[in-house]
Amino acid sequence: MGSERQAEVEAILAPAVAKVGYDLEGLQVTKAGRRLLVRVLVDKDGGISLDDVAVVSKACSKALDESDSTGGPFADTPYTLEVSSPGVDRPLTEPRHWRRNIGRLVAVHIGEEPVTGRVTAASERGIELEADGVRRSATYAELGPGKVQIELR
Repeated sequence: MGSERQAEVEAILAPAVAKVGYDLEGLQVTKAGRRLLVRVLVDKDGGISLDDVAVVSKACSKALDESDSTGGPFADTPYTLEVSSPGVDRPLTEPRHWRRNIGRLVAVHIGEEPVTGRVTAASERGIELEADGVRRSATYAELGPGKVQIELR
């Protein structure tokens, strides 16, 4: 499965996803028998509902159908489209990921130091978190990928 096809599919889907108001967080094109499986991960502030998945699925299908009429990546290959939101195990690497997880408990390295704390703020420059009653701030350059911690209440 060439990364060429993946790049071609991303060039078609990224604008379609953005146009309906979502962020394309991941795209994977794999072979599943005679078909291709196109997995699309999308997110937005406030999270993704089933209605959102339907809106994005429709936009992606339409964009792929339009590209196929001009000999797109699936003009002669059947495909299955799967749209979902990233799971909680997705690493927090972009400012928007951190912003969407304000209030959640995360584990992250600040420099070399492992820290677990609650995200209290996220800006364009970095984040603030509260760990063991102490407020800490870090720029995105200092942060490793964060991981949301599952809390049982």
